Amino acid sequence: MTKAARKDRKAVPPAPAAPLAAPPEDRRSPFIRLADLLAGIEPGRQPLSAAVGEPQHAMPDFVGPVLTNNLAGFGRYPRAEGTPTFRAAAARWLAQRYKLAKPLDADREVLALNGSREGLFSAAIVAQRLTDPAKGANGKPAMLLPNPFYAAYAAGAEAAGCEAVVMPTTKESGWLPDLDALDPDLLKRTVAIYIASPANPQGAIASADYLGKALELARRNGAFLFSDECYSEIYLGAEKPAGILEVAGTDLTRVVAFNSLSKRSSLPGLRCGFCAGDPAFLKDFLAFRWVAAPQVPEPLQAVAVAALEDEAHVTRSRDLYAAKFDLADRMLAGRFGYERPGGGFFLWLDVSHLADDHLTGGEAAAVKLWREQGLRTVPGGYLARRDLTGANPSAGFLRVALVQDLPTCEEVLKRLVAAL
Repeated sequence: MTKAARKDRKAVPPAPAAPLAAPPEDRRSPFIRLADLLAGIEPGRQPLSAAVGEPQHAMPDFVGPVLTNNLAGFGRYPRAEGTPTFRAAAARWLAQRYKLAKPLDADREVLALNGSREGLFSAAIVAQRLTDPAKGANGKPAMLLPNPFYAAYAAGAEAAGCEAVVMPTTKESGWLPDLDALDPDLLKRTVAIYIASPANPQGAIASADYLGKALELARRNGAFLFSDECYSEIYLGAEKPAGILEVAGTDLTRVVAFNSLSKRSSLPGLRCGFCAGDPAFLKDFLAFRWVAAPQVPEPLQAVAVAALEDEAHVTRSRDLYAAKFDLADRMLAGRFGYERPGGGFFLWLDVSHLADDHLTGGEAAAVKLWREQGLRTVPGGYLARRDLTGANPSAGFLRVALVQDLPTCEEVLKRLVAAL
């Protein structure tokens, strides 16, 4: 190379460095991520968990006797659809709880689930199987999720070979997905839309009009609407949350509601729930469940029947949740953007001011609470994903579960205020 050539080469400015790609998102369980975050940090006080949404109210008195009287059922393989008695009880409860346009056919429009989590996951796989292959013509088939969301939604979407796409869900949109902000091209490749009301974790309640709009949007685009209603009986006002089945009227096409006894009856270990809706979908869902899903033991279904037929324990539990939020109203007023939610049992607190170069606001708050107060909570960002802007809109929030008895929840609130 000549001296002139070397000189010319030096005169050429270096090419600009390629922008650094954002690191891949951590899609592990929020609780595994929380364990890693707090690993090696000693709790400042006797540990107290407000992390898991596990109801800890006293279980109804009838659970033990009903279980004892039905022990023989453990000697039989349970049927995938559930016992006729359980499905009939679920249909009756839905008719009593909601203003349905017609009674449900317990044999065709109701299925037993091994908890709503299992059903919400498995339904995604069946929805994709029933969807026109042309859905993927303009990109990978998609399933739409609120953001933050229950982890089973995304797990199901991805197991079905779909893209899990988070919908804009902010305070400005009432903590419910902004349906008007959805891209028409995205909707064309959408297989299913997940909605939760009351929302987990913000506690927002969708109106009947909102649910109707979501259902119309799903049907217009050939998608299913999966309505997660497991918090339906934990509402903090006088008005009961609307349900998708009553909004759908006499036409249950492309709509499925999911519920369970975990939250309603404080029986998270029962692992018994149900789904109801589109009979054509449920027929295929049952065929899938016969080969790939866990059945519910008959004795547990008998307990669930007793629970569905008793509202007194549900009212007592709901009153206790209201009392906890009465405490939160007093102790958190003016702090962390706290607002009394419409339903559910979570605090959703803005702790973005605690963010630093290494930790999001939610992570910093969780570490501080554990280190100083021994209080275990969940960073909001662990329950959500980056949106189209590349940011995680829940990174500055903290989720706190008010699931224990009243004195324990008061202690949770005291530790929260003391540290933050």
